[in-house]
Amino acid sequence: MNVLSQFANDTTYTAAESAAVAGAVVFLLLVSLIAVVISYVIYAWALGKIFKKAGIESWKAWIPVYNNWVMLELGGQPGYWAVWAFIPIVNIGSMVFMFIAMYHIGLKLGKDGAFVVLAIFLPLVWLLWLAFDSSKWHKKEPRDPITV
Repeated sequence: MNVLSQFANDTTYTAAESAAVAGAVVFLLLVSLIAVVISYVIYAWALGKIFKKAGIESWKAWIPVYNNWVMLELGGQPGYWAVWAFIPIVNIGSMVFMFIAMYHIGLKLGKDGAFVVLAIFLPLVWLLWLAFDSSKWHKKEPRDPITV
């Protein structure tokens, strides 16, 4: 007896089982959608606070893709990398430029260079930390003690 034939013979489901599976899938999709919307609202709100510290209108943080463009330019990187993030393989380079921008934004808000590790591994925590701490925006980056 073939292993595949065992599975092929065992695929009869009742209407109640099919409805239960469909209901579970719909429930998981709704929970996922709600989680994505909540995380985007938190992300945009925190990014808007950082933009406000930098003297940029906070409404720009609520527009997808454009908010990353502005964030890249705020960190001294070319903004077009936000659009290139949609191209497979190229998006890895885009991510590197985003992390470099996060590094420079952290420096301009008075954080040391190692603070970018938080941005890489926990970007939402990084955003919330910078948005709600008492740091002030410096137009020019102070010297990073790591590179001195």
